[in-house]
Amino acid sequence: MLTKKDFSFLIILCLAICFVPAFAQSSRIRALIVDGQNNHEQWPKITAMMKQYLEQTGKFSVDLQRTQFTWQGDKYIEAYPIKGLRQTQALAQSKVDSTFHPEFSKYDLVICNFGWNAAPWTAKTQADFEKYMKNGGGLVVIHAADNSFPEWPAYNQMIGLGGWGDRTEKDGPYVYYDQNNKLVKDTQPGKAGSHGSQFDFLITLRDTTHPITKGMPKKWLHNKDELYDRLRGPAKNMQILATAFSPKSNNGTDCNEPTLITIHYGKGRIFHMTLGHADYSVECVGFISCLQRGSQWAATGKVDIPIPDDFPTETEKRQRKFDK
Repeated sequence: MLTKKDFSFLIILCLAICFVPAFAQSSRIRALIVDGQNNHEQWPKITAMMKQYLEQTGKFSVDLQRTQFTWQGDKYIEAYPIKGLRQTQALAQSKVDSTFHPEFSKYDLVICNFGWNAAPWTAKTQADFEKYMKNGGGLVVIHAADNSFPEWPAYNQMIGLGGWGDRTEKDGPYVYYDQNNKLVKDTQPGKAGSHGSQFDFLITLRDTTHPITKGMPKKWLHNKDELYDRLRGPAKNMQILATAFSPKSNNGTDCNEPTLITIHYGKGRIFHMTLGHADYSVECVGFISCLQRGSQWAATGKVDIPIPDDFPTETEKRQRKFDK
């Protein structure tokens, strides 16, 4: 027969079992991926990949908000469906979606997977996002998202550096490290944004003490990707964590171009990664680890996600094949 003491213990145990999952869920970083218009047609798959990679850590819950009008990537939208999304309409050209207005304040982190030629957000959505960031929100900018929204001044400040979209010296200096490892801010006239053919390239850390990069090899080999160069922007409150050499033999600059960047905007934190052109680029364990750690830092200012044992080395790239 149960005593009153035993009965009380069982009640407490049942309550604990019921409330632990809810507490675990609430303690996760609330992340929102925004996408819908991107010249890189694999963007729907890359959104699905990033969602999975973040949730695999057990530290994130990830939602997605997509513009009602989508541009490019039609077959990937069908191949990589995400539950809970509204019906979208694929168009031959990008188009402003007046209904796109995420409730940013519900989230600790926003991950931008828009790209070149994405239609601008409405003035109200822009203003709300600026307020969110100034008040301490987190932002992760992936690859072609630094091509987006060239006429939005606050966004250019948030990403630090950008390319294409008629960006030029009017938008800020071209920032890089020269071959003597000197940081250069070049204000000479010129267009922003270019890249050579895709190739495997070596990432070199410029800051080994930052929470995102701490514990990573000083140099590591990234899988086949576009290496962006000649990026320009306000470059304020910005720190370059890593670069990669862009050789002239591959229509590059013979300079060390930024690949991992952090920026502060108001109280907000931004992690900008120029990597991530295609699925094989995103399968790089270096990319996955940077995404996970950079996202945690942007959301919280701290990182405790470990460097994985299969992280790339200076001579060996490492991939994890994506399984949806």
